Amino acid sequence: MIKGHCCGRRGSVLFLIERSTMKKNKREKENYLDRIPKINDKKWELDDEGYVEVTVENTGFYNTIAQKFFKKPRFSFIKLDQYGSCVWQQIDGKKTIYEIGQILKSAHKGAADQLYERLASYFRILESNGYVIFLKEKEG
Repeated sequence: MIKGHCCGRRGSVLFLIERSTMKKNKREKENYLDRIPKINDKKWELDDEGYVEVTVENTGFYNTIAQKFFKKPRFSFIKLDQYGSCVWQQIDGKKTIYEIGQILKSAHKGAADQLYERLASYFRILESNGYVIFLKEKEG
């Protein structure tokens, strides 16, 4: 809880806190499992073992310096495990996270333990790193 007030306007500070709380509560009412992920323009392919390998270009000022002076590669190749590969192949802009979870559960029996908590965490990581975006509604 915030103590004190700004410029003698105690009511205005409380209003801002309540407003941010109301926005947060409104945001939390959305069911995360109903969100529809779509791959965000990333190049990927299946390797010989059937795992997904995502190609990421290292761009930006610091990456350019590292490439020129420290001989760092221009592209990084991220190999996903069996669960990540299964999930990645199901991301098509049509299926919800819940539907992808159902497919993962039927394909890999060991994935059923805390499936949706882990899947939601996985998608938050993918979104924060720019690998997926979420659509407002299903594409036709």
